[in-house]
Amino acid sequence: MRLKKKEKVRGVILISFASMLWGLDGVVLTPRLSNLNVIFVVFILHAIPFLFMNLFLYPRYKELNKLDKTAVFSLIAVSVFGGIVGTIAIIKALFIVNFHQLSVVVLLQKLQPVFAIILAAIFLKEKLTRHFLLWGSIAIIAGYFLTFGFNKPDINTDANTIKASLLSILAAFSFGSSTVFSKNILKRVGFITATFFRYGTSFAILLPLIIIGGLFSQFSFMTNMNWIIVLIISITTGSGAILLYYYGLKYVKASVSTISELFFPISAIFFDYVINGNILSPIQWVSAAIMIFAIVKASLEKKKI
Repeated sequence: MRLKKKEKVRGVILISFASMLWGLDGVVLTPRLSNLNVIFVVFILHAIPFLFMNLFLYPRYKELNKLDKTAVFSLIAVSVFGGIVGTIAIIKALFIVNFHQLSVVVLLQKLQPVFAIILAAIFLKEKLTRHFLLWGSIAIIAGYFLTFGFNKPDINTDANTIKASLLSILAAFSFGSSTVFSKNILKRVGFITATFFRYGTSFAILLPLIIIGGLFSQFSFMTNMNWIIVLIISITTGSGAILLYYYGLKYVKASVSTISELFFPISAIFFDYVINGNILSPIQWVSAAIMIFAIVKASLEKKKI
């Protein structure tokens, strides 16, 4: 029993730490790659971890025969939505705001569980409760006030904010769909193999785009600082954080994980203030608190079903 308690504590610590790494990434690291093409950034952030993983995980290729047609489709879907579309959307959103309201962009991405539950209802035929519909709606409304406060959006003055917000919501939708499709993969292989295959598939899809688009020239624009940031992300906040997260998930319930993941938005707000000097307005603080609370309520209720 004592060992079990230690394992639960370990799981909470790992998930919390992974979440803090994602907050650091979104606010401090990725925005400092804004001198590069977005698609190239996504490619390099998949290529380096995948090539590095090959040094240790190449025996896992034999597990490809464990994937049936459904799992293969899910792997491609996860790689396209979670690995490419979602990542491109959130990175583009971070680039657009140019170090302003970075924590807002990151917080809007936290709507991911809402989309995951809706998509689970569509693809996995899971029932949506009135409880979820209530709290999910509150979360989305709070997301609006988090972005614009009591002001009415202005197409001219708020153009970048609107674009960044829509891209953040697209990222939340993409990552949410990735969560749903991941279930089919994890039925066949372990989380390490799934992560390895996901990075490999995203790399294989992105490589032709880089070649056709002539984006290999972006290597000449990479500064020493860019290389340092890319290496840090690749080892820590990228594949490293994903592995920590799934490893921690082995020891705790999904409901506990949802609470531990709150370190993601909290750390984003903290780093945005400490590093960039940005702070949320009173209405944004209230909206952020309501949105996070509503997401937790919606997520926990759904996981009880």
